[in-house]
Amino acid sequence: MNSKNYTLLCDFYELTMGNGYFENGMKDEIVYFDVFFRRVPDGGGFAIAAGLQQIVEYIKDLHFSPDDISFLKEKGIFSDGFLDYLSTFRFTGDIWAVPEGTAVFPREPIITVRAKAIEAQLIETFILLSINHQSLIATKANRIVRAAGGRAISEFGSRRAHGADGAILGARASYIAGCSGTACAISDKEYGVPASGTMAHSWVQMFDTEYEAFETYCKTYSKSVTLLVDTYNVLKSGVPNAIKAFDTIFGKDNKNVSLAIRLDSGDIAYLSLKARKMLDQAGYSHCKIIASNSLDEYIIRDLINQGAAIDAFGVGERLITSKSEPVFGGVYKLSAVEDKNGNITPKIKISENPGKITHPHYKKLYRFYENETGKAIADLLCVHDEKPDFSKPYELFDPDYTWKRKIITDYTAKELQIPIFKNGECVYELPHIEQIRSYCAHQIDTLWDEVTRFENPHNYYVDLSQKLWDIKKSLLDKNGK
Repeated sequence: MNSKNYTLLCDFYELTMGNGYFENGMKDEIVYFDVFFRRVPDGGGFAIAAGLQQIVEYIKDLHFSPDDISFLKEKGIFSDGFLDYLSTFRFTGDIWAVPEGTAVFPREPIITVRAKAIEAQLIETFILLSINHQSLIATKANRIVRAAGGRAISEFGSRRAHGADGAILGARASYIAGCSGTACAISDKEYGVPASGTMAHSWVQMFDTEYEAFETYCKTYSKSVTLLVDTYNVLKSGVPNAIKAFDTIFGKDNKNVSLAIRLDSGDIAYLSLKARKMLDQAGYSHCKIIASNSLDEYIIRDLINQGAAIDAFGVGERLITSKSEPVFGGVYKLSAVEDKNGNITPKIKISENPGKITHPHYKKLYRFYENETGKAIADLLCVHDEKPDFSKPYELFDPDYTWKRKIITDYTAKELQIPIFKNGECVYELPHIEQIRSYCAHQIDTLWDEVTRFENPHNYYVDLSQKLWDIKKSLLDKNGK
């Protein structure tokens, strides 16, 4: 969408390391990096991968402009040879990724990069910011959508987002995850996220009376009308004036018009029930009630449990900023190095915090589905050149608790990552947002209720093949001495 050159949207150490690789004869060494996250936000059971389209667009346009080269030269720390190299820089590596909308779990690779060291290092920041932001918002949005139990959720958060891209791409991620649309007009124009909107309190205040404001709006938009009824007093004036305006403008033909009122303050549960009764008694049982005002998945769930008469929700700041936990925590870690003869050496990062110890090597990621139900059973990480025999019972074990083993029999295994770039050329056709949204909904349907629940969700295990576990253990033993 944005024609701005983002090549310098990188951490400066990516440039200093690149210069170091160049000066020490390492610029053509092939490396492998994994993008993964360590913990699901909000204590959830799964996350949703999003942001791949923006990464593809970024990689395709990756270049240093003459202006960029001049800026770096002024820093006085980069060699002329390195700057000459950057002047013709292009990405020439390979990238694999899970499709956008995939349900993903901690410590498994969402994206794998195989490229020359400098190339792989320079794309780290943009890949992470794209995956971290949109996966965070998609994951939060889906929680809110599931809490609504089939009632529509519209994303209302542009004015509270963290910058323009936060609003635009946040609306995109929200729609992928199941929101019905957005209030952000540019997200509709650029990404096809359905935008809609009606009125603010200022519309009502602009007129001498609330009734005049409603009547004028009904005349102006005669096919679909939503009236904001809490500018003054919901039950004493707002709903009665809305009914009066409906009667005056639409009369007996009102059932051919899409009618709604919106509550944006007060005791939403109480007001919705009272408003529903008033609307029904006036012959407007088809008029929907929409609620907004600092909502999240827990408030929405409570409102529904209280029996609130709400048909749809508008959710703003707590969705677009993922206010309850605003960091996704995705990381970009070296997993292997490849020599000139194609031999791959696994690499591991060790930490005193067990959760920060990486899974080494160039890997493949599989998901097991139970044939009877179509539900996901577990994920498997194995070394890239392994050929697991999925035609017979397969024994899984939890890499954190190796004594926990499970044999699965009636299953189908599917590789999750697909090729995105090959030798620097994009080999992936970007799907339309409606395709991504539909795929995401299907992905959620493959998860057991135990995984999708909000409180104490089932710990969905990402298992390691025996070969990969043995390699990891040998590296731990070797580097732990």
